Amino acid sequence: MNLFRGRLIGFLLAVVLMSGIGSPFSMAIAQTAASGVSANIEVEGATRGDADTIRNYFSGTSQADVNRGIADLSATGMYKKVSAKIVGDKVLVSVVEGGLIINRVAFDGGNKLKSDQLAVEVQSKARSAFDEETAKGDIDRIKEAYKKIGRSAVKVTYRLVNLPNGRVDLVFTVDEGDKTGIKSINFVGNENVSSYRLHSLMQLTEMNFLSWFKTSDVYNPDTLATDEETIRKYYMRYGFADFRIVNTDVAYQPDGGGYVITITVDEGPVYHVSSESVTSRLAKVDGASLEKFVLLHAGDVYNATLVDKSIEAITREIARLGYPFADVRPHGERNSVTHEIALAFTVDDAPKVYIERVDIVGNTRTRDYVIRREFDIGEGDPYNHAMIELAEHRLNNLDFFKSVHISTRPGSSPDRVVVTVNVEDKPTGSVSLSGGYSTTEGALAEVAFTETNFLGRGQYVKLSVSEGQYSKGWAATFTEPYFLDQRLAAGIDIFHKEQDVNPFAEYETWTTGVNLRLGVPITNEFTFQPNYSIYQSKIIVPDTQSQPYGDCGAPFNGPGGSTIWNTPGLAPQTATPSVNCLTNGEASIAIKESAAQGAITTSLVGYSLIWDNLDNRKSPTTGLYANAHQDVAGLGGQSQFVRETFDGRFYYPVTDDLVTMLRVQGGQITGLGGESGNLPIIDNFNLGPTLVRGFAPGGLGPRDITDPNNISTNALGGTTYFGGTAELQFPLFGLPKELGLKGALFADAGTLYGFSDKTDFSGLLGYSYCPAAGSIPITQPSCLRVDDERMIRSSLGVSVLWASPIGPLRFDLAYPVLKGKYDQTQYFNFSGGATF
Repeated sequence: MNLFRGRLIGFLLAVVLMSGIGSPFSMAIAQTAASGVSANIEVEGATRGDADTIRNYFSGTSQADVNRGIADLSATGMYKKVSAKIVGDKVLVSVVEGGLIINRVAFDGGNKLKSDQLAVEVQSKARSAFDEETAKGDIDRIKEAYKKIGRSAVKVTYRLVNLPNGRVDLVFTVDEGDKTGIKSINFVGNENVSSYRLHSLMQLTEMNFLSWFKTSDVYNPDTLATDEETIRKYYMRYGFADFRIVNTDVAYQPDGGGYVITITVDEGPVYHVSSESVTSRLAKVDGASLEKFVLLHAGDVYNATLVDKSIEAITREIARLGYPFADVRPHGERNSVTHEIALAFTVDDAPKVYIERVDIVGNTRTRDYVIRREFDIGEGDPYNHAMIELAEHRLNNLDFFKSVHISTRPGSSPDRVVVTVNVEDKPTGSVSLSGGYSTTEGALAEVAFTETNFLGRGQYVKLSVSEGQYSKGWAATFTEPYFLDQRLAAGIDIFHKEQDVNPFAEYETWTTGVNLRLGVPITNEFTFQPNYSIYQSKIIVPDTQSQPYGDCGAPFNGPGGSTIWNTPGLAPQTATPSVNCLTNGEASIAIKESAAQGAITTSLVGYSLIWDNLDNRKSPTTGLYANAHQDVAGLGGQSQFVRETFDGRFYYPVTDDLVTMLRVQGGQITGLGGESGNLPIIDNFNLGPTLVRGFAPGGLGPRDITDPNNISTNALGGTTYFGGTAELQFPLFGLPKELGLKGALFADAGTLYGFSDKTDFSGLLGYSYCPAAGSIPITQPSCLRVDDERMIRSSLGVSVLWASPIGPLRFDLAYPVLKGKYDQTQYFNFSGGATF
């Protein structure tokens, strides 16, 4: 009998464990079965057929067993009252029913939030006792979830669907209502910074005619808190050291259609730095030697951001000197009368705490080592708070994660700490269809696959194919940001591009090549980037019925022989000034010679020196970007030259809403070897609106003027250029900032000159024919008459810049003020693209 009972208990235990139900009842069965205790237990008051289940809560007949059974059974919430007493060798259990058991929790009527999203918000759960107060609380919790997505007018009710044996379905009915966003955001007390600027700093926006597709106008207290901190940092950056947010009032107006947010600020005065100093309490470190790492000096406007960067720079230097546990603390003695701050930094010993380990959690895709390599410190190293903050900043800049949070907790001993890096991956790959139009390439479409975190390894991959009205091509790019496990960005680009005949050139070009590059960061702002490129390029002059740009040539005779030339569409005839092979369009003889050379291989090595401290690369308002580049061609191939280019852009905010941009650019190319260092046309700089707006592509610089009929399309390019731009950017007031529209006024000035190729092509043609200046040739001249003015061209204009949802667009309207006699103008220029 005992053997049978043991097998039965084992079978019941296995069934319970395999079921995985995990309810209190099933756990009680398992406990009773495991105990092997059988008691005479009688149950009264249970009408739902669960008497056996109740018995399993009582494992014995002692008073302690009975008391424990009463407590456990009461804790289930299934019964209004539970009591039990010992009568002889039996236990009499009495229960009062009344509790309803939730069979399932369902949601009806909503589609903005899914059922699984709402299920985590409510406390009522399946297989638990129904509680009316909990259900009412769940209504409030559901409403709160809908408020976070801008549905504050939501209505929620619940109903019970009765089922057999005291079970019910709990169903919440949701009427989501209309979107209730932010009606207005008001600022009080801001006298020095405009409300427009403060609005532009915030992620939250007001409702407007764009609310049908945007979500930034949905009130979220967490986002508001982030916006308040952004505003505080902005004020502190510009010297308002006493700034504080006095009050933030958020009022929901059901009749007004949304939230009204009022932020009251106390700006205080602007402080300047009166002095700066560094005091070191480390025995072998001189504080004065560290002052060069302080980025603020006497007379400067106080800037909290530069204070933080100064702390980082001093901390790095002290660590380099062998003091990894040093603590750098800033102090500012304020003079409220003169509005000055005496800025001081104190360097002191800090407790010796080491990193026991670094735990990384939340990364479902990004490899651990991609995250770890952004830390300059690791397991076993001294803990340094400044280095941890720098790592957090780097991880955020990767743009691989929705959120990054680094925290610490005590380790296995007082001098050990565990660093926890909590991240949440986000999608980093995209397949895009881009389309646009430019005056140079015409209508253009591109299909591209881009992955910025390839296979979770942090690598950048892009494959693209483009097809346009005047151009087509393909490109493949790969970048490894940590080459050889060092902070070196190594990359390779493979490309092919074809440029067809267009309104500005009566010839085609194609280029195919490979570029290898390596980015070596010297500082956070300065990068050295060596590169090697090898590519083939070719010029093609078409000679077809529709494009007869090369029909002045063999088998046609020169002036010394027959005077018979063909013109497409006409019978052979004697050329006249008005009807000949030139009048239907003809490429310059210099361009034809380049075409006759066929494909030219260029093998070059070069480098770039890049300085970049822009505050925002997409829409900069302050900072400097400068790129000085040099190439030397001649490591094999036919091209031999030295080329230098420079492009620098400086941004400075004149006011909160006005940003100036000053640009300087220039270039020089010098031929090596060949005929006195002559350069083929394909290597020349060929510029237009990229140098001076208001001019056509190839519209300024050296030009073949031998044939008056074809001057507009026979740009030859030059070897030297320089130019400058002054631009004032401003918001288009009265329009919502999320439209992304800005205006600009600009002035451009620059020049391109220095044609260095030969001018006598009688050897190519087999004859010598050089008509007098001003006369109209009747066939291809063998000489080249070049207009190569060094005059400065200039223009004035206005632009509209649109960071549109379908990509960046720019519209430029420019009027040339100074231009050369043969320059080609183009008053309007438009470029843009789209990603879907």
